[in-house]
Amino acid sequence: MPLSLLIVEDEAAIRDLLDFTFSRAGYEVITADTAEQALRLLKDQIPNLAIIDWMLTGMSGLDLTHLLRGDALTSNLPIIMLTARGDEPDKLQSFANGVDDYITKPFSPKELLARTKALLRRTSDMQENRLSIAGIEVDLATYQVSLDNQPIEIGATEYRLLTLLMRNPDRVFTRDNLIDKIWGQNTAIETRTVDVHILRLRKLLKPHNLQDLIHTVRGIGYRFSNRKA
Repeated sequence: MPLSLLIVEDEAAIRDLLDFTFSRAGYEVITADTAEQALRLLKDQIPNLAIIDWMLTGMSGLDLTHLLRGDALTSNLPIIMLTARGDEPDKLQSFANGVDDYITKPFSPKELLARTKALLRRTSDMQENRLSIAGIEVDLATYQVSLDNQPIEIGATEYRLLTLLMRNPDRVFTRDNLIDKIWGQNTAIETRTVDVHILRLRKLLKPHNLQDLIHTVRGIGYRFSNRKA
């Protein structure tokens, strides 16, 4: 499975150039022209790396980076900031907000490709790339989930729920906690929606008799544990 990149750039010519460059290099490329569109896309798929333009229409790339760093599921997402702002204070501000690398326009596509590969290597070496509990394995680099060594198809929301729960075994999450973590704060999501996605996740686990790893805490929410409730 190829590594995926999210490119957030409002200039069509630059966006198309980056799409062409990285697609030709073997990456799966997802593009957005606004931060708001990027956030919607991230609900469906979490890429391996994001390239974000600072000066976007609407929400800035810097504000988008700040939001991503505040989300448990994208807090470690490698981010390269692409911008015409090349002054040292701007660079320092971007790094302070969680950017991993910074490249100024005009830029060399070959240099950006090289920086992307280097950043992916560094983060791959630094991060723990697997979660494994009681027969469930999640490859965090490829977003592949396996049950008893058998890969399964899983929706983006169910994947986010599963990884959040597995990263926090035995922690009880209220439904409101899960809404904030999975859909974002100040999102108009009913608590019943959480129950629907938990049910879908349990159905995926059931053929392998793993559905009981997700415990319902009556009147509160859910927790993930391989111990009996």
